Amino acid sequence: MIVLNEKTGILEKRCQSYSLQDIEEPNLYKDIFNYDEIPKCVFDYKNIPLSPAKNFWITDTTFRDGQQSRAPYTVDQILKLYDFLHQLGGENGIIRQTEFFLYSDKDKEAALRCMERGYKFPEVTGWIRPISKDLELVKEFGLKEVGFLVSSSDYHIFKKLNKTRRQALDDYMSIIRKAVELGIKPRCHFEDITRSDFEGFVLPFASELQKLMEESGTPVKIRLCDTLGYGVCYPGAALPRSVPEIIYSLRTLIGFDSELLEWHGHNDFYRSVSNATAAWLYGCSSVNCSLLGVGERTGNTPLEAMVIEYAQLRGTLDGMNLSVITDIANYFEKELNYVIPGMTPFVGRNFNVTQAGIHADGLLKNEEIYNIFNTGKLLKRPVGVAVTQTSGLAGIALWINNNLMLDENLKIDKKDPRVKKIKDWVDAQYQSGRVTPISDGEMIETIRAIAPDIFILTM
Repeated sequence: MIVLNEKTGILEKRCQSYSLQDIEEPNLYKDIFNYDEIPKCVFDYKNIPLSPAKNFWITDTTFRDGQQSRAPYTVDQILKLYDFLHQLGGENGIIRQTEFFLYSDKDKEAALRCMERGYKFPEVTGWIRPISKDLELVKEFGLKEVGFLVSSSDYHIFKKLNKTRRQALDDYMSIIRKAVELGIKPRCHFEDITRSDFEGFVLPFASELQKLMEESGTPVKIRLCDTLGYGVCYPGAALPRSVPEIIYSLRTLIGFDSELLEWHGHNDFYRSVSNATAAWLYGCSSVNCSLLGVGERTGNTPLEAMVIEYAQLRGTLDGMNLSVITDIANYFEKELNYVIPGMTPFVGRNFNVTQAGIHADGLLKNEEIYNIFNTGKLLKRPVGVAVTQTSGLAGIALWINNNLMLDENLKIDKKDPRVKKIKDWVDAQYQSGRVTPISDGEMIETIRAIAPDIFILTM
């Protein structure tokens, strides 16, 4: 079937129907996923063109996937984090939705209290198993959209569900049709998409969903779940691991709109951010994330990272308030007792802190030399320096200027003799065998003892 793509003005070839391949033995791609070896990355050299969606946005799974690897949040903690998501995403709804379990009384109360906030964004949605009992929960709760776990790889269909492909597809479609009849928008979570047989199961399943949309007029979303982080975004990589080809197949061969496609990635191979960004660039409107990337095993795509990616790709914040990222990080550490590794981009305590003297010297002259952007203005995180044996005179001068918040015309130069005295004390610490950085408290005490007149500059 030849169709005109209204968005591009180009004729495209689409298959009217993909037939399910109901095989007796599962296709486990053992040539790629030999369990006793590192998974292989295979190339077929297909040139998949960049085709970004007109609009990008972010969805959140902090209260669903993000709770599967930590102690559950309390209702009040969920409410506070939901407020942060609303503030960070802004009135334009760049953070568009967040999802909840609906099984426990606590989950229900948390979802209800978030809905009572009355925020347009992020919209509260649910997550359920594809069974009638769970769907009744959604109906009772009055949610407009719910996500269904619809496992798509033969690893899950044959080995977890103990079903054939036909049985799985029929069961999935039955509950999805029921949701549509109840006026609930289905979001189909294609679990383990990066080990799934596209021609044999994924495309036939997506084709059935497309037909259902045409018949009912109800939009049906597909969430592409890279459950074990196998996805790659390399040009020319082959299915089932290729992020570009996964999205291209659903958009071009089936005709799914970008607005109905969502990427959900895990970080098992350090690719969660790059794959989510590729998903945007190859046609997904939505990427699914969690705050700080908290999620099972290596975690999900960090939401704060995709906020920054959005700004880089779009050239605008579109109303987002980046300073809330720092509020979120502080809340996790101080209120939730969550330890953020110091080097974590944007949220770690050392992400914009230098220890090298040569870097400190550059920052002292002009912080643009060694700081990624104006972190003080955008994230409420001024550039910092940790005093160690390698900080040198410049590092100590920079620490004094930043930590004592000296006015521009009062800032101390590295050649100041008081800085030399403080450096002599620091050097003596490490000559005696110290291996840890000098703490802020020690620096304050040392300055008071060696150069107390510096504090006069702060008055």
